[in-house]
Amino acid sequence: MATTIGSALKWWARTKPEHVALVLGAETLTYRQLQDWSGRLARVLSASGIAPGERVGLLAPNCLQWPVIALALLKCGAILVPLNPRFTAAEIHKTAYDSGFGAVIAAPSLRDVALEAAGDSGDFTVLGFDVVDAERTGDADDFAVDTDVADPIAVIYTSGTTGMSKGITLTNRTMLDIVLENSLTEEGFRPGAVSLLVLPLAFTPGLVFGLLMTTVLGGTLIVEPGLDAVRAVDLLEKHRVQTIFGVPLIFQAMSAAPTFAGADLSSLRTAIVGGAAVPAELLTAWADKGVLLRQIYGMTEAGGVATATLRSEALEHPGSCGSGSIFTEVRVLSAEGGFAGPGETGEIVVRGPGVTPGYWNDPDTTATAIRDGWLHSGDLGVADADGRITFVDRLKDLIISGGINISPVELEAAILGVDGVAEVAVIPAPDPRFGETPAAVVVPGPGRDDVDELAVIGHCERVLADYKIPRYVVIRSAPLPRLPSGKIAKRLVRDEYRDVAERFARAR
Repeated sequence: MATTIGSALKWWARTKPEHVALVLGAETLTYRQLQDWSGRLARVLSASGIAPGERVGLLAPNCLQWPVIALALLKCGAILVPLNPRFTAAEIHKTAYDSGFGAVIAAPSLRDVALEAAGDSGDFTVLGFDVVDAERTGDADDFAVDTDVADPIAVIYTSGTTGMSKGITLTNRTMLDIVLENSLTEEGFRPGAVSLLVLPLAFTPGLVFGLLMTTVLGGTLIVEPGLDAVRAVDLLEKHRVQTIFGVPLIFQAMSAAPTFAGADLSSLRTAIVGGAAVPAELLTAWADKGVLLRQIYGMTEAGGVATATLRSEALEHPGSCGSGSIFTEVRVLSAEGGFAGPGETGEIVVRGPGVTPGYWNDPDTTATAIRDGWLHSGDLGVADADGRITFVDRLKDLIISGGINISPVELEAAILGVDGVAEVAVIPAPDPRFGETPAAVVVPGPGRDDVDELAVIGHCERVLADYKIPRYVVIRSAPLPRLPSGKIAKRLVRDEYRDVAERFARAR
């Protein structure tokens, strides 16, 4: 039991019980309060039948209960399955089917969508926050079942090339290795640090680098419901925040805030940005405030961050994402199978202690992705003579919108459900705010003049989370180009509609 996230929480609750662990709006929890509340809840959940190894979904926006529930599940020995609070019932049901979770704990605002996902057959039990809130006060409680360092603690779902989300396993050992590697340097995460999170707790950055990193290192995590740029800048000053991480959109919004120029940001030591291209002017805007943004390359399969630029190289090599970490190697593999030479483009591969042991209940995909100890990213990169990696393009057919992966195949499958649609290809369209946004090129069947933008958007709104819904819908009369294999030639479609944002009006 000693080598677990729960043992770290218990230590800090004993050695600095009054230290603030969490801040959300006007509410705070000390380490003792967090330990006891999560312990009491874990005891109740275990008594209700949630057994070690059972998967349990957590469906809630950022709120004080979210980290309490997550830590309580870990203390039960259960496996946390964080659910995007923007998921539709169909998406929740799909995740439930893949992960096999037997219960979901849902926030009051999301209870109905969880019940809809469970269906009349009751595929899983839906628990409300009344169970959680009932344990907020009570006796001190260090309850935790005995678990092993190798046991899974979470299955995090991310979009994949097949269009089906893939469950990525995180164990106690994986997480603790991530913490160790990211806390060994002066520019990394430090014990007791104050961090600001404006991303969802349900995503990898929020769970791994927000909640779990802070818990192990005994720091303070300030959690915001969402991004309010002016408020975020104020919080950086007010709490003397030392660590912040997010996509370029977050840093752009804060740098555009009217209070940014006069803000004292001297406390910030670690500022990590990734998930999309980082404009040089954004690096300069923060550097002028004495903050050097460290660009990262990573994926959930590699613990979120595989490599980050050193602060000393942040401005000198603005296109680079570093050369790996202390224990993590990041290399470029040539098409011939050997390591590529400097300047040669190839697939980025990663190996290190933060790499997942595998995809949940999917040994075939695991064997394909992790070969000879190396995680094959499906991304193209190039290394310079000193081993610095520059991301080039994606082999995977993903759209990254505001740092969130969107699978075109998933969107295509949904749009093919529109009556009268014969063919569809979803491609990325440039977006000034999010970097990329989905565009759907739709071919109606013969005589189906009723298939239009409104029909496509309306259907997508019923089956997809709002961030996945295409912002451009092009109705095309000619068939889509195809490869000799019969597959749609996506590259030709992308080339033909490269300027889709200029030629067509937004559908939403």
